[in-house]
Amino acid sequence: MDLYAVVVTALWAMVPAYVPNNAAVLAGGGRPIDGRRELGGRRLLGDGKTWRGTAAGVAAGAVLALGMNRAATPIGEALAVDLPEFAAAAVLALPVGAMLGDIGASFLKRRAGRERGAPFPGLDQLDFVVGAVALAAVAASGWFGDVFTVPVLATVLAVTPVLHIGMNGLAYLAGLKDEPW
Repeated sequence: MDLYAVVVTALWAMVPAYVPNNAAVLAGGGRPIDGRRELGGRRLLGDGKTWRGTAAGVAAGAVLALGMNRAATPIGEALAVDLPEFAAAAVLALPVGAMLGDIGASFLKRRAGRERGAPFPGLDQLDFVVGAVALAAVAASGWFGDVFTVPVLATVLAVTPVLHIGMNGLAYLAGLKDEPW
């Protein structure tokens, strides 16, 4: 696979994991997942992790993956790349894993004494990737091995922080986020 195909495949395969956190921000609010419980005098997760946001994020990623399956062939032909369709398990594993990765990062940030919205470089940009990739590797292992080759994984790890920072900056400018990170 040439570099162009690797980059297109990496971006395509990660869209259902890239979208959930954005959808969660738009649909957020409501009951926090941690029920306002604390551990060591600090919230487990914080008010930013809600049931409604998590459900909306998972639903958005899954619906998008299903739509992308229908569009894989025509878009792939237009881009001159053989785009993979998402296996049924991957349709859910990617967005669920992305949300779990983000929730896990919030837990780690609270344990490290960081407040909601405080930057945690590296973790902030890759938490959802680790969650999505790990869950997809377990839940859809055959599909995962065919799609997430070493070059595709390397591209995901290199491109995601740049995309994450850029999208968060745009969301901040649009008034959707309180911080630009």
